[in-house]
Amino acid sequence: MKRKLWLATSLLILATIAVAPAQEKDKRLHSGGPKGWGVQKAEIKDPKLPRVLLIGDSILNGYRATVAKTLEGKANVDAWVNPLHQASGGLHEQLKGVLAEGPYAVVHFNMGLHGWPKGRIPDGQFTPLTRKLVHTIRDNAPNAALIWASSTPVTVKGEPTKLDPEINATIVEHNRMAAAVMKEENVPVNDLYALMISKLDLARGDQFHWKGEGSVLQGKAVAEIVAKHLAAKK
Repeated sequence: MKRKLWLATSLLILATIAVAPAQEKDKRLHSGGPKGWGVQKAEIKDPKLPRVLLIGDSILNGYRATVAKTLEGKANVDAWVNPLHQASGGLHEQLKGVLAEGPYAVVHFNMGLHGWPKGRIPDGQFTPLTRKLVHTIRDNAPNAALIWASSTPVTVKGEPTKLDPEINATIVEHNRMAAAVMKEENVPVNDLYALMISKLDLARGDQFHWKGEGSVLQGKAVAEIVAKHLAAKK
């Protein structure tokens, strides 16, 4: 009996370690908000409304409030703000745990800015790992409409109207490969890169993040496409 209890406790500890929230060591890629990384739950005023889950990084932290405000009275909006990339350890276990808090009518997701440093995602693995990401969401939220968001442009530090030649080139390639996966999986794409590429004057100047006006613009674009999918599910 003691051995069984010890084994169960050990497995629980290992499971907890496996899904512990990841941290970002690159200080440029911070959470972009006072609450840091984690799940931001909606303040539910009407439990009868459909639920929406937004998945993304600090860019999501910038626009999630706009999405929630725009969809007020139409949906309860949760957000999972995380520093993960397709090859992160424990990604799928954490994702399953977040999706278990549903059910969600729509899942709007992005995973991009934290995967650009060389070596984080092994060569040749971006496409299959992105496909696996889609499958994990589908398997654990079978009734949800899925929407992929492309990653936003990366600019030169201190020169926000110029694209970073190295990092942004990787983002463009990752967006291209992700779009191919989404076409294959029949997942619509919310092209936030295209939205922002002509509005680099709204970049904050730290390479990755956006001024308030830019985040509001992104939030309205996200809310618009989410609203269309909510309407289609009625």
